Amino acid sequence: MAVQKNKTLGEFIIENQSEFQYSSGELSRLINSIRLAAKVVNHEVNKAGLVDIIGEAGDTNIQGEDQQKLDVFANDAFINTLTNREIVCGIASEEEEDFITIQGRNGQNDNKYVVLIDPLDGSSNIDVNVSVGTIFSIFRRVTPPGTPVSLEDFLQPGHRQVAAGYIIYGTSTMIVYSTGHGVNGFTLNPALGTYYLSHPNLSFPKTGNIYSVNEGNYVHFPQGIKDYIKYCQEEEEDRPYTSRYIGSLVSDVHRNMIKGGIYIYPNTAKDPNGKLRLLYECNPMAFLIEQAGGKATDGFRRILDIQPTTLHQRTPFIGGSASMVEKAESFMHRYPQRD
Repeated sequence: MAVQKNKTLGEFIIENQSEFQYSSGELSRLINSIRLAAKVVNHEVNKAGLVDIIGEAGDTNIQGEDQQKLDVFANDAFINTLTNREIVCGIASEEEEDFITIQGRNGQNDNKYVVLIDPLDGSSNIDVNVSVGTIFSIFRRVTPPGTPVSLEDFLQPGHRQVAAGYIIYGTSTMIVYSTGHGVNGFTLNPALGTYYLSHPNLSFPKTGNIYSVNEGNYVHFPQGIKDYIKYCQEEEEDRPYTSRYIGSLVSDVHRNMIKGGIYIYPNTAKDPNGKLRLLYECNPMAFLIEQAGGKATDGFRRILDIQPTTLHQRTPFIGGSASMVEKAESFMHRYPQRD
């Protein structure tokens, strides 16, 4: 797809709307709503050190994790924006126990899309001024329009996503998203409040020299991952690889997409099913990774082929440059797959 840099996000959405098979303007309005909410969250993130918005909120989310104040703010910002614009029929958030049903002014559930969202990935990094992000996933509902949204609308395998993306709040703020026709990145000009196409046709280099994993948990990793990490560290013609780990899924994948690399968050003895959430983190990031020419797996299966069974399901995750992921898989396959 040929694209022209310096185009605004709004112009890009309108010009490429016809590529979406269900084109009716709703998906475009949905992406625009996410863009608006992202501006609100970006404003709070950028002034976090000046106001009482950093630190813990004093509550825990459905995952049993301490909520940061910005987690709560971002969750409310995205839910309120999407609800008030009446574009979606349902929302599921990592911060909420159950999905949210949205009804239109006429009391009907006529909208066609559901959104699943991680409002603020890596929020524990806020206090130390490290990049964080928002991750979103969009599906076309499977229940008939006009009926109440149901759990099955959200428990769809990732290959059915019609769009996915992330917002990264860093030295600059970017929206990176795909509707199934490649991946494009847009950078916010804070003086104008406008996103401009800055990274057209993003793609993973086929290979790279960066591996991103929390090596502090090494002793708890599966043997296949331990062996792969040792492979990355070996003194060879093209190795050792460089270890880079930020602790924010958005930031780590974004860097590796641009420079070439692999991101690994395996299961451990403490978290035998993995820790990342399939619906809010792994599915949308896997969609983007594949659209950018990379590969995403749990070590044995394609992430986008996993059939979800619960809203807050977790999974191991390996994603990035295709040849690097395939090499990691080869190490995993040396050992029996876990039950």
